[in-house]
Amino acid sequence: MKLEFKNNLTEITELEDFDPVKIFECGQCFRWRPDDSGVYTGLFRNHAVSVWREEEKILIGCDRETFEAVWHDYFDLDRDYAAIRSAVGIDEYMKKAAEFGKGIRILRQDRWEALCSFIISQCNNIPRIRKIIEALCENFGEPMEFEGKTLFTFPPAERIAALTPSELEPIRCGYRAAYIIDAARAVTEGRLDLEQLSSAGFEGAIKALKSISGIGDKVASCIVLFGLQMLDAFPMDVWIKRVLKENYPDKFSPSVFGKYAGIAQQYMFFYARSGQK
Repeated sequence: MKLEFKNNLTEITELEDFDPVKIFECGQCFRWRPDDSGVYTGLFRNHAVSVWREEEKILIGCDRETFEAVWHDYFDLDRDYAAIRSAVGIDEYMKKAAEFGKGIRILRQDRWEALCSFIISQCNNIPRIRKIIEALCENFGEPMEFEGKTLFTFPPAERIAALTPSELEPIRCGYRAAYIIDAARAVTEGRLDLEQLSSAGFEGAIKALKSISGIGDKVASCIVLFGLQMLDAFPMDVWIKRVLKENYPDKFSPSVFGKYAGIAQQYMFFYARSGQK
């Protein structure tokens, strides 16, 4: 990977595994939006940025200081995804899925945002998840101006913990309102320490998350993968179950992918949702 900094622009070259479309559309995050020219804009906490690709260049609209302090880690740029693609390509299906998903990186998202987002994701589709999260931010986040647009930060747990389910009605999240508020109160009161969970190990983190109302195995696995960066987590949704039924009809264990089972899962998920066989 080669970096060049020009005023308020970070230019990355010699990086094969970074495709903004695949990163932001693979189902791991819900708040990055493209404009008509394919430039994605998103936020991490109170930091906003635009990201796009021009041929072999990845362009991130920030200066060197902000890139090094925020976006370098957020985009997991120290990890060798080419080596991971090779490692998880255990058979012909996974070789095709990994090659198709080349460019996906697992983002280092804010833990609370990931927790709340995947509670919203249960029994839901991606367009509706995005709509609910957008409404949540517009109603309870803080506005900020960025490149002529008004963006909204993700509301902190403390803000949501003070609400009642009826106050969440404008975001139209249905029965999930009580779950969102319960999770926010658990975080605010210290019953669920997201920082501590990161070092609790997979089983400990899953157990702690499932103690929160509305969090089952699938949502907990998504939270530990995308919020806590436990890359051996392997969320099982309808898409993955279908992949396993069609391609691995005998007994299957995610352990065959070792410590990168979660990245293998993302290749599978993205490949399947794109209509590939």
